[in-house]
Amino acid sequence: MPSPDDCRYSDSHEWFRIDGDVVTLGITPHAAAELTDVTYVEMRPVGTAVQAGDAVAEVESVKTTSDVFSAVGGEIIEINDTASEDPAILNRDPQGDGWLVRIRTSDMTPLETLMDAAGYDERYTN
Repeated sequence: MPSPDDCRYSDSHEWFRIDGDVVTLGITPHAAAELTDVTYVEMRPVGTAVQAGDAVAEVESVKTTSDVFSAVGGEIIEINDTASEDPAILNRDPQGDGWLVRIRTSDMTPLETLMDAAGYDERYTN
C-alpha cells in the first residue's frame, strides 16, 4: 500500500503531517513491520520543548526498543494516550490512530529536506 501523500518521511522511518503550525508525527508502516509486535510506548509529556533531532517517544516491541525523533523543534502540545494504553495500535494503524505526538512549531523548513511519499516508497517499500 502506498504511503499517504500528505506526509513527509525521514530515513529513520518517522512520518510528519502538517496542519497549520502543528506537526503530527508517528512511525511508518515499514517501521511498525520491522518492530513486529509493539508492546510499550512512552512519549515525552505535553509542554516539553524539543529541538529538531530530539527523541520525542520510545517504542518497545518484542524485538527491540527504538527512539522516535522529531524533525522540527517546538513544543509538544498533545500526546496520543490511546497509543500508551494500546501500543498495538502502532501495528494496526501507524499512520492513522497510531500517531504519537503533536508539536507546535514556528519553523517547518526542516521538513522540506525529508522525502515525499513517492521517494520514501521507492527507497523502502519496493
